[in-house]
Amino acid sequence: MEKTLIGALEAGGTKMVCAVGYGDGTVLEQVSMPTTTPEETMEQVAAWFADKDVSALGIGAFGPTAVNPADPRFGQILETPKTAWRYFDMLGSVRDRLNIPCGYDTDVNVACLGEVTFGCAKGLTDVVYLTIGTGVGAGVLSGGHLVHGNMHPEAGHILLVRDPRETLPEGESGCPYHANCLEGLIAGPGVAKRWDGKSAGQMADDAEAMDLLAGYLGQALATFILCYAPQKIIIGGGVADHTPIVQLAREKCAAALNGYIVTPEFADLDSYIVNNSLEGKQGIMGCLELGRRALEA
Repeated sequence: MEKTLIGALEAGGTKMVCAVGYGDGTVLEQVSMPTTTPEETMEQVAAWFADKDVSALGIGAFGPTAVNPADPRFGQILETPKTAWRYFDMLGSVRDRLNIPCGYDTDVNVACLGEVTFGCAKGLTDVVYLTIGTGVGAGVLSGGHLVHGNMHPEAGHILLVRDPRETLPEGESGCPYHANCLEGLIAGPGVAKRWDGKSAGQMADDAEAMDLLAGYLGQALATFILCYAPQKIIIGGGVADHTPIVQLAREKCAAALNGYIVTPEFADLDSYIVNNSLEGKQGIMGCLELGRRALEA
């Protein structure tokens, strides 16, 4: 019997990645388009999928967004800095145009789902997926289920202790909401603000800069381990992909926990705290799995 086609939409604040594939994670066709106004963008997305004959669609959306089906706002973008998108019904706008079953979650949750279904976390039930780029987001799988509480984890905004070497002025960071959160101190805008507009990749050979960023990441990882008790932590995004901070943060994390966590997983940090394993496709592949689940629901 011919395989069922499933659509995948990785809906980012900068670009929309649309793909068609199968429930086994195979990606047949993929395209990206810029994120502009909600109406224009979603019209283009729906037009691309219109002749693809997909039976279901999985959507991983930028946030904050409402991911609990019991929430009356389910499928809406919430208090985003992209003001035109605030309270836009992303799920409804796609579903109304395509009239097919749709799964909906955050972009980092679907990336986590992709790694758990097809990647280095396959078979695990408790996983944290962290992405570090222009922002920091976290997808959390707990007890085999993606975490949805009153909203979804916003673990990129946990507050940290500033390093005494920090050169950002007190009270300032790359986050408009918090002066001392992980995103503000380690993501692209904070890096650029600290080092004259440079990217993390451009600073990758600066040992002191990498040590500073790794220290912040190590603090955060220690907190995630204590709160979520994951079996594996996977880190993606441009900052993680183009610098050595993941490797450096392992020892920073161990130092922060100071021998308190004694488990087989933590005894092998190289296998416990890792870079992403699906060559940047974890989000799209997670969306395919989300679409497959929507079809079978």
